[in-house]
Amino acid sequence: MKKFFCAVGAVLMVASITQTVSAQVGTTAVPFLLIAPNSRASGMGEGGTGIADDAASMHWNPAGLAFQKGGEISITHANWLPQFHLSDLFYDYFNIKQEMPDYGGTLGASVTYLNLGEFVVTSEKDPTPISTFKGFEVAVTLGYGTLITDELGIGTNLRYINSSLSPIGTANEKGNGIANDFSFDLAFLYRPKSLVLPFIDEDIGDRFSVGVNLSNIGPKVIYIDAAQADPLPTQLRLGFGIVPLKDEFNSLTIALDFSKLLVYREPNGASHELPKSLVTSFTNNSLQRNLKLVNTSLGLEYWYDKKVALRWGYFFEDPSNGNRNFMTFGAGLRYDIYGFDFSYISSKEENSPLSDTLRFTLLIIWGGLL
Repeated sequence: MKKFFCAVGAVLMVASITQTVSAQVGTTAVPFLLIAPNSRASGMGEGGTGIADDAASMHWNPAGLAFQKGGEISITHANWLPQFHLSDLFYDYFNIKQEMPDYGGTLGASVTYLNLGEFVVTSEKDPTPISTFKGFEVAVTLGYGTLITDELGIGTNLRYINSSLSPIGTANEKGNGIANDFSFDLAFLYRPKSLVLPFIDEDIGDRFSVGVNLSNIGPKVIYIDAAQADPLPTQLRLGFGIVPLKDEFNSLTIALDFSKLLVYREPNGASHELPKSLVTSFTNNSLQRNLKLVNTSLGLEYWYDKKVALRWGYFFEDPSNGNRNFMTFGAGLRYDIYGFDFSYISSKEENSPLSDTLRFTLLIIWGGLL
């Protein structure tokens, strides 16, 4: 009989801290799917559902692919939870998209990888090391976006998920900490060509957009047996993009996102199945509780001459729902077909494991607008 010494507990702790996704009681499985993948949106308070104008829109809103031209490749790296000072705990995100006129839209693909580090296996009798193993989680996603009208795009993702927390079980458990699952996303993005709002005389068409993304829809994640399965982090995002300033050399974009997990657990910890949870996550909570379960992201992005960008953002999560509250800062450079972005998290919470998180993104863009 074998057990872990600082192994399963540590892995589950890391996965839990990675994203606080509590809903009534307990958490979801594979919370790494909710990590903001790219430096640009991360520098804007982790908001991008209403903007969705680059390859990373596959995460924020795949309907954004419908409006995009040309192609893009990007790769993002972050040493995850830097307050733990673990060099082998890191996050990588690879993304590619290409306009496909013959197929009426744009195709995209991404790989998300969270390395959880190396852990030691010991015997039950003493802490003598027997072997080691590496924990990780990975998701491979294929996406597609197409226009329904000149102003409305629809997008979808199909995702394979592998969560390898542990190759062996503990105590009397017959299974192990490895699970495979799948999920899909469904999203919409509206970009009106002409729009005049009440009390605003100016036409803000082409400077306003609104998007909706329902992500990670799929069966529960099973590690040991079906009775102990946990739900995927099914999430509903509503986002707005506004461009109040745009001239030959300057542009300012405002991103505002609202997000909520569509997961509901009974007081005994049992979680509702999809599609039931899509309803009960609202109806089984009071209005006050529902409002507390909504996270808010606000971000600003300023570009000079489409070459230099400065970004700021704020992320708010209610104290009863995880209490992640932090400001973000970022910058970007574009030269010819190349780009570089970075972002930084400054948490309001003392000793937050997310504090001082840096993300770095390299991009190559062709055939579209920089």
